[in-house]
Amino acid sequence: MKITSVEAIFVDKYLIARVKTSDGYVGIGESGAWGHLEASAAAILKCGEYLRGKDAFAIEHHWNALQRASHFTGAAIMGAVSAIDIALWDIKGQALGVPVFELLGGAVRNKVRVYAHVKAKTPQKMVEEALLKKRQGFTALGHLNPFLDEDYDSYFKPHSQKIDDAVALVAALRESLGPTVDLCIELHRRLTVAEAVTFARKVEPFNPMFIEDPLKPSAVDAMAWVADHVPVPIATGERYFSLHQFQTLAARRGVQFLRPSIGLCGGITGAKKIAALGEAYDMDIIPHNPLSPLNLAAELQLVGAVPNVALQEYPMLSSALHGSTELPGEEIFAGLPKPSAGFISIPTAPGLGIQLAENALHAFPKVDRPISIRPHEDGSFVDQ
Repeated sequence: MKITSVEAIFVDKYLIARVKTSDGYVGIGESGAWGHLEASAAAILKCGEYLRGKDAFAIEHHWNALQRASHFTGAAIMGAVSAIDIALWDIKGQALGVPVFELLGGAVRNKVRVYAHVKAKTPQKMVEEALLKKRQGFTALGHLNPFLDEDYDSYFKPHSQKIDDAVALVAALRESLGPTVDLCIELHRRLTVAEAVTFARKVEPFNPMFIEDPLKPSAVDAMAWVADHVPVPIATGERYFSLHQFQTLAARRGVQFLRPSIGLCGGITGAKKIAALGEAYDMDIIPHNPLSPLNLAAELQLVGAVPNVALQEYPMLSSALHGSTELPGEEIFAGLPKPSAGFISIPTAPGLGIQLAENALHAFPKVDRPISIRPHEDGSFVDQ
């Protein structure tokens, strides 16, 4: 079965690779080069020129070729490689009549625990949203940013106030939720080394499951130093686009939970290798997913076959308005199950188990995401 075409399709704020074959199968995958999807779309088309006419089943071969042809990669290109890789696994599963997890060694679980997103601009709203999601059955909550994002136009707080306010919010969440909900603290790369150490030590009594991305993703040695000096586990990796970046951080013991983004780290093929790396280091993975339900479907196939999984990110919309568990972009796709009692089932339909909804390409035109960065009061920038 030969690959006949590779398309880059913008749907809403997402970028999808659509791969077609000579036997009539169509696979879809999503690029996770968030913020630079136009560059990733160009890379999808460039990769498609190479793949046209080649065996659709030779996934590992293509995965290597697309990266090693020039050894110039980066996030935009790896987003393209990831999206195509996911689409090829989708095709292979469809053609063989099995879900992708069967092709990865078979199921180790039939459902996975998820953590729901909690987003808020004030401490009170964050606590209210967290309590609502607890009532919906979630036993883990993430995207909990105790530093908030309420002053996007200009940000400044003195060190003491910045740390104390954030710690007080974590304390309020723990007091309100009790011990039956795990807190996944999201720091959005906002802190310096000194701030990260101070904050992590102060929140230890509230037993967060982890603190995520305390530092910039390039700061591997600094992250390892922080991990060595704080009592709270660190989760990171969502901005990494290669197995070797994860290997460097794991070798330095700078992380306890690996966070591969399947649309960026090399697709299902790359994420499976990262999970195996984590298993060798006695580290669990928590796949990162800020994207569409398509990205979630691919990650569910991965975690269905991988033993060392702690959680799966479930990026639901704010439920304070309507009390639902709706995902962003949910209306674009069909086939994804809903969470129940804090878990979501692994889809068992052939391939990824998800399809583009009818007329999705016409109903959801491209939404642009311009470059923006949060300014500090002094004119510099706050990482995000």
